[in-house]
Amino acid sequence: MRYHLIDRILEIEPHRRIVAVKSLSAAEEYLADHFPGFPIMPGVLMLEAMTQAAAWLVRLSEDFAQSVVLLKSAQGVRFASFVEPGKQLLLEATVTRWAVPEVEFRAKGSIEGRSVVSGRLLLVAFNLSERDPALRRVDEKVRASLRSLSPTLLRGVKMTASPRTSG
Repeated sequence: MRYHLIDRILEIEPHRRIVAVKSLSAAEEYLADHFPGFPIMPGVLMLEAMTQAAAWLVRLSEDFAQSVVLLKSAQGVRFASFVEPGKQLLLEATVTRWAVPEVEFRAKGSIEGRSVVSGRLLLVAFNLSERDPALRRVDEKVRASLRSLSPTLLRGVKMTASPRTSG
C-alpha cells in the first residue's frame, strides 16, 4: 500500500464497527497534481480511506489472521463534497455481513458532520499462502508489519467487546 490513509482509529467494536480519521495535510504529495491551485483529495483516495478503515476492522477483529484484506467491490458510492487540506475526514464503516473471507460494510466519510462520501464495500481477506504455500513467510512479514503499525493507530483506544455479527 503506497498511502496510509488512516491516521488514527477513534472507536472500534470488533466484528461490527470502526471509526477512524484521516487528517488531510497540504504536504500530501498527490495534492500537487490534484488540482494545481485548488488542491482536493481525489475521490478514489476518499474511497480508499473508507476501505482502509474497514480493512483495519477486519484485521483487528480477526487478530491479523489474514495478511491481505482487499476491496472486492464498491457499490452506490456517492461523493457529496470536497476534502481540502486542513480538514479531517471522519470515516465510519459498519458491518452488514460478516462471512470471512468476505465482509460487507456500509461506509461513510464526513467533515464537520457533513457527508462527503458514502457507499457499500465488499472486502475479501486471505493469506497469500492459500494460493501459493511458498508465500507463507511473506504472509508472516505482512502480518508483523501491520501489527507493528496498529499501536500507533490505536493509541488510547479500547476495543469494545461486542457479539460477533452473524453472516
